[in-house]
Amino acid sequence: MTTKSLEICYDFPFFLQEELEEIFQAHEKTSFQKGEFILEEGKTANEYYILDSGLARSFVNDFNGNEVTTHFFVENEVIIEVLSMFQRIPSQENIVCITDCECWKLDYDTFQELFHKIPNLREWGRSWMSKELFDYKQRSVEMFTLSATKRYLNLLEQKSKVIQFAPLKQIASYLGVTDTSLSRIRKELVSHPNKN
Repeated sequence: MTTKSLEICYDFPFFLQEELEEIFQAHEKTSFQKGEFILEEGKTANEYYILDSGLARSFVNDFNGNEVTTHFFVENEVIIEVLSMFQRIPSQENIVCITDCECWKLDYDTFQELFHKIPNLREWGRSWMSKELFDYKQRSVEMFTLSATKRYLNLLEQKSKVIQFAPLKQIASYLGVTDTSLSRIRKELVSHPNKN
């Protein structure tokens, strides 16, 4: 495991080299096996992870008890349940590994220490949070404004590993369609690749 995922994740123009080194050293290597939970509903998040390799997802259980995928985490992304971590409340979401995952872990207390010690980390945090809010807003709008086929193609373009490794049912719930509809979309794309 290299620090490449840390370098990509903390790519922020104002960090000094010594600040980055301190931040990197505070992270601990950790791994999870396929099917293992990183965070379970009802537990409070006490750390966040930067995914070095593998694929994970977050999901909630709807009122009928069905799993609904809320997010897919790919390499070089932060695996976090923000509300639980920073509000110190039990998580409503589950985060589970779709494949074996190698991660860099940073616990809550260490993050708080660094956050107060390194002003540039606060600026990075604000910048990261703004981007996350923008992405979530964009996704919620696209659920209503784009066709299911276009949403699938966007996912394929942005996170091809999801299409490669995640089960059809999880992708369908993330896109807000049934398994049958997603199967049909995939068949149409294979038989008419230039139609969309």
